[in-house]
Amino acid sequence: MDLATLKEFKPSEYEEAADGYRVTADKASTAKDAIDNRISAGIRNQLGGKAAEAALEALKGLSQNFHYAQTECGLVSTALNGFAFDMAVAKRKLEAAIADAQADGCTVNPNGSVSYPAGAKPGDEKPNDGGTVTGSAGGSSTSDALERQAVNIHPNPNYGKAVAYANRIADALKEATEADTKWAPKLRALKADDDLTVSDRDWADVQSDTGGVREAGQEYRDSLPEAPKDGTPKENAAWWNGLTPEERSAWLSLQPGTVGALDGLPSLVRDEANRVILMEEYARVRMELDTIPVPPAHEWTFINAGGHPSKVRTDEWMEWHNKYGARYERLTRSRVGMESIQGRFDRTGKEGLPEAYLLGFSVEGNGRAIVANGNPDTADHQAVYVPGTTSNLGSVGGDIDRMANVWRVANDEADGGSVSTITWLGYDAPQNIVMDSPFSHYADDGAPAYNRFIDGLDASRAADSDPHRTAIGHSYGTTLIGSAARQGELNVDDVILAGSPGVQVSKAEQLDVPEGHVWNQEADGDVVPDIGRWGHGGTDWDGAWIIPSDPLFGANQMPTDTGGHSDYWKEGTDSLRNQGLVVAGRGDEVELKPVPPAYTRGR
Repeated sequence: MDLATLKEFKPSEYEEAADGYRVTADKASTAKDAIDNRISAGIRNQLGGKAAEAALEALKGLSQNFHYAQTECGLVSTALNGFAFDMAVAKRKLEAAIADAQADGCTVNPNGSVSYPAGAKPGDEKPNDGGTVTGSAGGSSTSDALERQAVNIHPNPNYGKAVAYANRIADALKEATEADTKWAPKLRALKADDDLTVSDRDWADVQSDTGGVREAGQEYRDSLPEAPKDGTPKENAAWWNGLTPEERSAWLSLQPGTVGALDGLPSLVRDEANRVILMEEYARVRMELDTIPVPPAHEWTFINAGGHPSKVRTDEWMEWHNKYGARYERLTRSRVGMESIQGRFDRTGKEGLPEAYLLGFSVEGNGRAIVANGNPDTADHQAVYVPGTTSNLGSVGGDIDRMANVWRVANDEADGGSVSTITWLGYDAPQNIVMDSPFSHYADDGAPAYNRFIDGLDASRAADSDPHRTAIGHSYGTTLIGSAARQGELNVDDVILAGSPGVQVSKAEQLDVPEGHVWNQEADGDVVPDIGRWGHGGTDWDGAWIIPSDPLFGANQMPTDTGGHSDYWKEGTDSLRNQGLVVAGRGDEVELKPVPPAYTRGR
């Protein structure tokens, strides 16, 4: 890049273009939300039949187009700001070098060379002639040493000044040229193919584009206000609220994973960031699955062993399993989980179900998913549900459905108040009932994250009033809630425990909620509470294990009309309705089980 071009370069023009793309991204986001949460939701709530299904499928494709446009326009905006930032740095260096040279009596020529006036060193009888020098960018230790030697022996003291200015000019021009060379291919890459279908490869390209812009814009990224390191939800919220629209857009474009994971940020922001990660990961997983051969059709065969037929796996299946099985199962689990989350998005409006928010997401390890029904930032009543043993990303669909059922009941019982119910799979749950669930470290490790998330619901609060908040736990999830209360302040008003194997404390009053606000359910045929007596219960004064189903614990025992360990959220049951009443702040209407008048715990 030559001197005249850099002098005439106007970073503001590119910043204005970046603002235009950012506005376009915002409009695409608004259009996507209108399709998903108003138009499609209205069709699901009021219409049925093949025509409605076809319309919903077409609208889903249009929504994906807007989502893709939103994401790519955000990247373009960030890339243009990054380019303008790099060029502005180079231009400021050039302008400073020119100003310093002119103030020192030198002249900067159109080609970047510097002319210096006549001058004499101390002791010389007459001045030496002036001249012109051309700078060199960069340099090595050898070239710098030779240059210093030339300056020292030159009879005109202005020569050295001119060389320094010329080098500064050359450095600025080189920096501008490198910025132009670096950003040009990144900007050219930010374009879609010429069809109207957003494919897996398109989203894979978004992931690649994000990495390219992040790499090219490292200096621009470093200039942005840094997110708090291990910040509290309040600190995270203060940081986000202090960013400009341009800075927020850059963070969402360059680091959506970071933004989506920060407790305390607005739910709308976390949802936007996590949905990008969801779409990118879904595309990557599906494309990777396509590279794995299909499992053999025949997994089992029979052999004659000792005169008796024995069922064994085929050699072909075992060969496939040994080579691809573990990766296939991991990817399939992730795919199923992501489709379950998308399925919840696609049910918005069905039976009045509100819009959904993805407040946390990851495919790492067993996976993470935090899904809200309704906006918790404005809800009058919030419930945060923790699933138990064997929970992972692949099984999250059932947990999402449970909280959708709670939302429907609580919303009907809330006397016009708004409700948000949240599935919080934000920890590594035990994956094996026998090998893992007896241990408490899964709960102890996950409890701080649960407390941070709940505190974040206060920090991101958009409404003036404080919400009524309920913690709901199932099975091992109740142990995590107990650990959260034991380790720190459990920032809730009510606690619901279902099928609990114990909560690490022996008294309801130790769960950090007002007296009378701990609610327990144990269904007929649910063996987990009895098993849990030997693992996660608290102990009374003589060392006996106590779990929430014991009268000595002091919880409100809510009646259940379901059986077994997993049906507490079955539609149309009293078990579900009782939970909904508590979530809606009407727990005083629950008809409790009578407490035995003279209860004596067997030893």
